[in-house]
Amino acid sequence: MAEKQPRPTGASPTTRAAGDPPSSTTALENLTPIQIVAELDRYIIGQNDAKRAVAVALRNRYRRQLLPEEMRQEIQPKNILMIGPTGVGKTEIARRVAKLINAPFIKVEATKFTEVGYVGRDVESIVRDLVEVAISNVHDQRMEQVKEEATTAAVQRLADILTSQHLEKRDGRTRNGRSKPGDGDGAEEDGDAAPQVDPTAERRRKRERKRLLQLLDQQAIEEETVEIELEDEGYEESNPLDVFNGMSQDDFQDTFADFLDGFLPRRPMRRKVSVREARRILTQQEANRLVDFDSVVETAVRRVEDAAVVFIDELDKTISSDGEYGGEVSGAGVQRDLLPIVEGSVVMTRYGPVRTDHVLFIAAGAFHNSRPSDLIPELQGRFPIRVELKSLSEEDLFRILTEPDNALSKQYVALIGTEGLTIDFAEEGLREMARTATQVNATSEDIGARRLHTIMEKVLEELSFDAPARSGESVSIDRAFVEGRIGQIARDEDLSDFIL
Repeated sequence: MAEKQPRPTGASPTTRAAGDPPSSTTALENLTPIQIVAELDRYIIGQNDAKRAVAVALRNRYRRQLLPEEMRQEIQPKNILMIGPTGVGKTEIARRVAKLINAPFIKVEATKFTEVGYVGRDVESIVRDLVEVAISNVHDQRMEQVKEEATTAAVQRLADILTSQHLEKRDGRTRNGRSKPGDGDGAEEDGDAAPQVDPTAERRRKRERKRLLQLLDQQAIEEETVEIELEDEGYEESNPLDVFNGMSQDDFQDTFADFLDGFLPRRPMRRKVSVREARRILTQQEANRLVDFDSVVETAVRRVEDAAVVFIDELDKTISSDGEYGGEVSGAGVQRDLLPIVEGSVVMTRYGPVRTDHVLFIAAGAFHNSRPSDLIPELQGRFPIRVELKSLSEEDLFRILTEPDNALSKQYVALIGTEGLTIDFAEEGLREMARTATQVNATSEDIGARRLHTIMEKVLEELSFDAPARSGESVSIDRAFVEGRIGQIARDEDLSDFIL
C-alpha cells in the first residue's frame, strides 16, 4: 500500500492531527533523566552508566523539540554503542526505553544483513520494518479509540441483520428479501415505481428489532446462528503502482501481490457464525471504517522520523577476523551500508520516503575478539557515546531474582499458583541459585542472567509437572531443595555444560 497523498513538508514535529494518540514528546515532558533511570531500575539491575547515557539521549530529544525550527533541524541524536558480554541487559535497556516513551522500536542483528547487490536483506529494510511496526502501533491505538463507537454501530448492524433473517424465516421469504413467486400485485415489474411500504409490516419490523436489541444488550442470544457478509479486513485499498518507485527486492513480492489484488474483482463472502463471533467481526469492520488509514500512515511516519529507536545487536560480528577492511558482503560491506542510514538519509518505503536524521540508533556487541576501534573509521564516528556494561556478579544475579517487577521468582510463583500450588522462595534458596549460576558462567560460556532461566526451570521441573495433582499444597524452595535438584549437575563440569 502507498500513500495516496504526499505528506506535507516542513510541518512542525510537535503538531498532531486531530485524534492522534499522544506522541513520545508528550510522554517525555515529565520525565527527567533521574526519573528515566528510576523507571529502568524497576526492571534492570545495575548498568548505571548505560542507563544514564540512554536517559540523557532521550531527554535531549525533548530539549530539541523546544528549540526554534532552524536550530531544531541541526540537532542530531547522539547514537550509543554498548559494549559488554551477552545477558547483561543491553537489549533490555533499549526495549524498556522504547516502551517507556511509546516510540517505534525494532531490534535487528547486524549479521543478518548483506551488502547491497547481494542475495539477502539489505540494511534499508531496517527502516521499512520500522515503519511497519509504527503503523501497526498507531493503527491499534486508533482502533482502541473508536472501539466504543464501533461496538455500538456493530450492534445496530447486527440487529438489522437478525431482524431481516427472523422476518424472512417467519414469512417464508428468501434470503435476499424478495417475495416468493406469486406474492404481491406485480408492482415491482414497473422499474420506475417506488417500492410500496406496508405500514403493518414496518411496525412489526420495528418491534422485532427492538426486541432483538434488548436480547443483544443482555447477551441472551450469543449462540444463535446468523449469516453475515465478510469484508476485506485490509486497512485501505490503494494504487499498487504508486509503490514500485524506489521499491527494493525485499518488498517486491508482497508489493506485486498487492498490485494484482488492485485489479482482481473482490467477491463478497457470506458466512454463518454465532452472534458472539458476528459481534466481533462487525465491530472490527466498523472500526476499520472509522479509522482514516492515510492519517495513520502520516502519524506513523512522523513518529519514526522524530522518535524511533533502532537497536543493532552483534555489531562486533561484522568485524573481519584478520582486522582488515575487506570486501566481505556480510562484514565491512554491511558497515559501509549502515553509514548513510545512521548518519541520516532518505529511505524509500511502500508508504513514501522516510528520513532517518533523528532516529536514535543503539548498537551493541560483546567485542570479545575485537575492539570498537576495529570498526571502519566512518562508522565509529557515528556512535559518539560508548558505554561498557559490566559482567554480572553473584550479588547482581541474586538481585535479578528478587528485585525487578518482572523477577523470575515472582513469575513462577504466579504461574504455578494458577494450579492451586503455593511455592515460597526462601532467600537461601535464591542465593544458592545465584551462586550456581555464577559458578557455571565461570566454568563455561558466560551468558549472564540468561543462565538463571535454565537453572530456575531445572529446579522447578518436577513441581511444574506435578502441580495439578498437588493443588492446595505449599512448598518452600530453600537451599536443600535447590541443592537436591541441581547440586550434582553443577559440580560435574562436563554434565553442567550440557544441562545448565
